[in-house]
Amino acid sequence: MTGGASGMGLAICRRLAEEGHRVAVLDRDGPGARKAAEELEAAGHRALACETDVTDRAAVERALAEVRDRLGPVEIMVTSAGLVAFEPFADISPDSWNRVIEVNLTGTFHCVQAVIGDMLAGRWGRIVTISSSSAQRGSPRMVHYTASKGAVIAMTKALAREYAAHGITANTIPPSGIDTPMSRASQASGDLPGSDVMTRAIPVGRLGSGEDIAAACAFLCSDEAGYITGQVLGVNGGAVI
Repeated sequence: MTGGASGMGLAICRRLAEEGHRVAVLDRDGPGARKAAEELEAAGHRALACETDVTDRAAVERALAEVRDRLGPVEIMVTSAGLVAFEPFADISPDSWNRVIEVNLTGTFHCVQAVIGDMLAGRWGRIVTISSSSAQRGSPRMVHYTASKGAVIAMTKALAREYAAHGITANTIPPSGIDTPMSRASQASGDLPGSDVMTRAIPVGRLGSGEDIAAACAFLCSDEAGYITGQVLGVNGGAVI
């Protein structure tokens, strides 16, 4: 589980642990990852923290080697690590473009490719990528972010077709209107509207939570979802249909 130290990632870690899965918390925030793993272990679950930058392939490989040594072969990969950015299109520098793509798209590539061998060997696997509703509807001042998440959706569909016959499913969740530390930081900086404004745009009348994402993710990672692959499961309160 990448990006597991906070927000949606942490909620997913907790839910998967409650479902009986061994959980590896991968995050650039080493102390946050360790705190999350300690919380899970204190609740009686098996967990491991790995400080990992998903843009560094060697670091990803080292982390997953530790995961295999401590927890066993990787059966589930959820890619929640991400970088959000707000800039007018004309002001996006090549460095800014590359950084967003590197984290959101290339980081997803690194993590999935690094575990696919385990899933093939076990003839069972669940891949869940966290994309974004921005990739479905387009978002101004977020062209680099939107492009990266749109590519994640396309990548997930291609993975689903390539590995379906091997007992491996790949699906993506594009959240919208979720109350997370990242979204609150974007509100504080003025890049996103306040929660009251966001809530009025959501048909169910409330912001989503990390637990809403975690519930959908846990289902997609279950045996019951074995006939579901290549799908875009929007968790957005009806904001994107």
